Amino acid sequence: MLGPAILAASRSDKMRRIVSAAPVTKPVVNRFIPGETVDQVIPIVEDLTRKGLEVTLDVVGEDITTVEQSYAARDAYLELIARLAGLGLGEKAEMSVKLSMFGQALEGGHELALANVRPVVEAAAAIGTTVTLDAEDHTTLDSMFAIHEELRRDFPQTGCVIQAYLFRTEADARRLAAAGSRVRIVKGAYKEPAEVAYLDKAEIDKAYVRILKILMEGEGYPMIGSHDPRLIAISQELARTAGRKLDEYEFQMLYGIRSEEHLRLAAEGHRMRVYTAYGTDWYGYFMRRLAEKPANLLFFVRSMITKN
Repeated sequence: MLGPAILAASRSDKMRRIVSAAPVTKPVVNRFIPGETVDQVIPIVEDLTRKGLEVTLDVVGEDITTVEQSYAARDAYLELIARLAGLGLGEKAEMSVKLSMFGQALEGGHELALANVRPVVEAAAAIGTTVTLDAEDHTTLDSMFAIHEELRRDFPQTGCVIQAYLFRTEADARRLAAAGSRVRIVKGAYKEPAEVAYLDKAEIDKAYVRILKILMEGEGYPMIGSHDPRLIAISQELARTAGRKLDEYEFQMLYGIRSEEHLRLAAEGHRMRVYTAYGTDWYGYFMRRLAEKPANLLFFVRSMITKN
């Protein structure tokens, strides 16, 4: 019940100021966001990959309002890629981007976002890795999928994200489950109306399994974004039924959540990628993590009580 309220708060400037000013906030945020700069996140990348894990890196900050901010977002990713080049990790360290951060919501935003993200995708390919386009709220998806299709003409390894709670997603999955595609499936973390999305948790879980089955039986590369033990077990069974080898799909989980499970899956031979966000504009990302799982909110509230 609290999820929708938290998601609404993620768009509130007043709540942003209150949460950001709370003394306890920063230590809790650090659980999910391990740094604000490239210098701080690179050691995290090195540590995770030494443990046999892979990473996808997200520079947080999608709520931009100017073209100049979109250029700054592009340059932040280019700086990250330049630093990753020296590590020689290749596809073990990819990137995730939100097109809103590249100007998608501004005037002429579709063309602006495409122009900003293309050099990032090109630079990533030059160091042997790739980029995945994150899904945002349902009003942005047609633009995201069109940009994804355009980028794949020159960089076919470019990935995208689909969200199980949206009614449209089964059709999107059938279209995307083609040879060479890379598709991450998640439950969804934006406040959506009942006209376009399942709101009941059980229905979302059922849709997730239906969509994952489409991806597993397709010719692409499924990326399973979930911390749910039941869905992870179902994913493994669907992969076996589809005859997939361990390197023909991967699990993805967020930094700071179920870290022991990351290591367990990697030890079993699975590809396990840790979604690692960093940057100063962390508020929206942090609030969605609280909304996704009651345990995350409980962790935050307990920390506030302990500190006060």
